[in-house]
Amino acid sequence: MGYTIDEQRLHKFLEQVRSGSIDIGEAVSELRNLPYENLDFARIDHHRSIRQGFPEVIYGKGKTPEQIAIISEKVISRSGKLIVTRASQSDYESVLSVVPHARYEQSAGIITAENDTGTKKLPGIAVACAGTSDLPVSMEAYLTAEMMGCEVTKIFDIGVAGIHRLFDKLDELQQAKVIVAVAGMEGALPSVIGGLVDVPIIAVPTSVGYGASFGGLSALLAMLNSCAPGIGVVNIDNGFGAGYLAASILLSGSRSKKD
Repeated sequence: MGYTIDEQRLHKFLEQVRSGSIDIGEAVSELRNLPYENLDFARIDHHRSIRQGFPEVIYGKGKTPEQIAIISEKVISRSGKLIVTRASQSDYESVLSVVPHARYEQSAGIITAENDTGTKKLPGIAVACAGTSDLPVSMEAYLTAEMMGCEVTKIFDIGVAGIHRLFDKLDELQQAKVIVAVAGMEGALPSVIGGLVDVPIIAVPTSVGYGASFGGLSALLAMLNSCAPGIGVVNIDNGFGAGYLAASILLSGSRSKKD
């Protein structure tokens, strides 16, 4: 059976207790904050990485830079990984003061950091987007899946208005085990890809488009009504949700083979 990084840390911790290198009092103190840590303005779910295989992700919008920094420091100190979505430049600067190796993808508004960068990533995910305007959402999906331990192929600007560009990348799409397809306007890209591959497709509608796109609602409805099989749809502009789901599918398949 394969264990997640935090399960491995827990096993190592319990072995240290059993061997006596960590005394009972220290162990009790450490385990006291295992379910969650109360910061008054937030309760950090440290147990999530053991339950779900990945630590709690911070949604930045609506939080102050100071709150984000405090939560970020707590999360990465316990889990070794950090994702903050919908973050601003000022949020990043605040996080950088406590997590110096944090990175910021400005277009996607996402902050990431990991303490162990040497872990081999599992290949098999492709993130495809229709146009350059869809890149922020696509990068959110890409970085999320990458942070979860996956090697991700970027296939950008292959929208149906120039469908020959998609066919040039067909080999890469057909080699993927999970595909995230991001599109605004009429949201046709996932349906087109769905007719060409035999793997799960996670469709992401974006709010890109003119008036009748209704902020991504037209793309959402088009994707929900796709006649191509094997397509699931996440919420408008939810690159994080798509990247997380894609990684979960790929990693769960890998764990099943090990078991």
